Amino acid sequence: MDPRSGDMSATFAALGEFGDAISFIFTERENQRGSPVGGAQNLPLLWEHLKLTAAAMGLALVIALPLGLILGHTGRFSFLAISTSNVGRAVPSVALIALFIAFFPSSPEFLNVTLALALLAIPPILTNAYVGVRQTDRDAVDAARGMGLSGAQVIRQVELPLALPLIFGGIKTSTVNVIATATIAPLVGVVTLGDPLVAASVYGREGQIGASIIVAALAIAAEVGLSAVQRAVTPAGIKLARGPEDRARTRFGLSKRRIQTAP
Repeated sequence: MDPRSGDMSATFAALGEFGDAISFIFTERENQRGSPVGGAQNLPLLWEHLKLTAAAMGLALVIALPLGLILGHTGRFSFLAISTSNVGRAVPSVALIALFIAFFPSSPEFLNVTLALALLAIPPILTNAYVGVRQTDRDAVDAARGMGLSGAQVIRQVELPLALPLIFGGIKTSTVNVIATATIAPLVGVVTLGDPLVAASVYGREGQIGASIIVAALAIAAEVGLSAVQRAVTPAGIKLARGPEDRARTRFGLSKRRIQTAP
């Protein structure tokens, strides 16, 4: 056993299981099978988790964001945004992954899990993009059209900037959901930070709690980081229109998600 493991365990002994979990995060040790776990061994799991999250979110953004902007701009097929949101909330994550594995057994496991997670990430992005554009000041849109801007220019120069705060609300929700759901990827062979959660006999109780702490920290970091980006991209006029209380909620990532589903 790595002597540093004993030192770290002694340091956090007073914290009980939580201290053991903190020790697992920072200190490598051997499990009952003699394989190294914890400490630096968590880095490959973290990398796979981040890679899977980035792939799923990238795919979801490419599909949902343009579609939501176009649907919001035209005002047509609103049922698609509503239905997609409702279906996305109703279908269990494990069922989606199992579905892809069943229909595409020869595809790489990473690809199947990415597709399943992307489907789970699409509803909040699509719905918030649709609603964000529909809530855009119609006078501003009419003025842009009166100046001769084309439909694409109206979306790019007027509706998209004004809808960005709500769009980022959907991106935040999807990102946190994907980070949390990626923990079930080891069930189909993609070894993420969920591996210590599903393989308790290998990592022990401290591994389960330690991995949970890392995943929670990732989700909080994503929420805080994307909230900062959301504040940065919010037009000055919208910030001024908000009251001091609303601005304080936004600063701490507590802004009201006024509409998560289409009206």
